[in-house]
Amino acid sequence: MTTNDSPVLRVAGRPIGRYVTRPELPDRLSPRPYLHPVTTLAGTAVTELSPADHTHHLGVGVAVPDVEGHNFWGGRTFVRDQGPTELDNHGAQRHTSFLLREPDGFVEELRWVAAGVELLRERRTVAATELTDTAWALDFTFSLTNVTPGPLSIGSPATNGRPGAAYGGFFWRARKEHTAPHVFTADREGESAVHGTRADWLALAGSTWTLVLAGATDATRHDPWFVRTAEYPGVGSSLAHEARLPVPPGETVLRRVVTVVADGGLGPDEAAALVRKAVHR
Repeated sequence: MTTNDSPVLRVAGRPIGRYVTRPELPDRLSPRPYLHPVTTLAGTAVTELSPADHTHHLGVGVAVPDVEGHNFWGGRTFVRDQGPTELDNHGAQRHTSFLLREPDGFVEELRWVAAGVELLRERRTVAATELTDTAWALDFTFSLTNVTPGPLSIGSPATNGRPGAAYGGFFWRARKEHTAPHVFTADREGESAVHGTRADWLALAGSTWTLVLAGATDATRHDPWFVRTAEYPGVGSSLAHEARLPVPPGETVLRRVVTVVADGGLGPDEAAALVRKAVHR
């Protein structure tokens, strides 16, 4: 469900994404705001919402599977020595207000609530910018502040005992096609070579579109990339790759990811050039 509080983002007058602030979703999907559909300038969809393979994948947004034991990702929770388990531990990201709202972006405040307690307060800044006649950039910044009197930490299935599953943070569920997309960086290609590595940018190329994601701060670039192409097309950052990420009381975790959304296929040189233009404009 969408409401009047769900803005449509526009680039050069063209709608390229809808931001849903108050989705009506079951608790096990960890309700949270998301961008969907997101499209290229030619109108090709590059996101999916609640696909059959992972109903808790919600377009583009921020999702974390473990905040002090609470699930803000959706679906099952990975329990050490037990595996994926259905638990009644789901939190929700609640839209509070827009501090700024324009056709090409917004600044939003959110509350991360679980078991009736606010754990984190988020400020989210999203901006859409035209790069060329066939490409635009989504600039997505989020800051998570611990508003509890005690320490919190962010974890992942990897830090809970599942190797290779360090997902949690910014996440983009891409369009699933008959053929898996191609993933590459400046010096690597293929899911096995790129997943879990650190790279200034990463490209995911489908049949008629390419996404190029780049960390735009030192802390964001330090996070390894989480990549899936064979099972499903999805790319995200890993806030908790090898160890839990501590968030002391009053402290803030800040990340910024800029994504180029392009029509057609891009090679490494084209991808790098567009990322430079998007990040340093």
